[in-house]
Amino acid sequence: MSKVVLITGGSSGIGKSVGEFLTQKGFIVYGTSRNASKIKKHPFKLVSLDVNNKETIIKAVEEVISNEGNLDILINNAGMGITGPIEETPTNEMRKVFDTNFFGAIDVMKAVLPQMRKQKNGLIINVTSIAGYMGLPFRGIYSATKGALEIVTEAIRMEVKTFGIIVTNVAPGDFATNIASGRYHTPVFENSPYKETYQSNLDLMDAHVDSGANPIEMAKAIYKIINTTNPKVHYKVGDFMQKFSIVLKKIVPDTWYEKLLMKHYKL
Repeated sequence: MSKVVLITGGSSGIGKSVGEFLTQKGFIVYGTSRNASKIKKHPFKLVSLDVNNKETIIKAVEEVISNEGNLDILINNAGMGITGPIEETPTNEMRKVFDTNFFGAIDVMKAVLPQMRKQKNGLIINVTSIAGYMGLPFRGIYSATKGALEIVTEAIRMEVKTFGIIVTNVAPGDFATNIASGRYHTPVFENSPYKETYQSNLDLMDAHVDSGANPIEMAKAIYKIINTTNPKVHYKVGDFMQKFSIVLKKIVPDTWYEKLLMKHYKL
């Protein structure tokens, strides 16, 4: 029987690429979108789900299980970005990003776990970010949300292993998607002491996304994880330097690493 996959944030970007790839490989794929009914001619099924609304999460999961009888794989992909100096970024906007990237992902896991426990098997893949391994200037809140999800993945993985459920995460680097258009951008204020450095870093962030890798590479990586007998706790997908930056942080003194980041971001 074909395995049933649920992908949050499946209407565009990485989620859409992964869903399309898995559909071609014979999986039964459901993606989610807050406005699923408005999206026509999608390469796989979409159900309405807002990770900030528990009722829609439960309803979407119930719909998939009702249609297919089981739910084998959750790919927790929905997320949003945020940029800005910590001092000038509204705290309520920070909370919104935590609600989406962190608490939203947890609520979706909570919704699928009873069914996976009943089946005595299941796979949950949390999509985090290489940015979650380090505090990046003007992206500190985004880094924090993804780093927090990495740590929670480590914990819940041990909690549910006895039920036959595997939890892992995959951290992408820069990919060519529309994530920049959905970010919350703290404005570049004319009288801000951060004006020049923040603006130059915004330009650098957008350039990285525009020149990022094809999301199909994430799809291939996730397909490989699905077909791995004993998935690791952490996976990273990106170019050599992005992945090496994580290794480097482990082996050089913190102050050296900070200097390298500051030089890269021209601070």
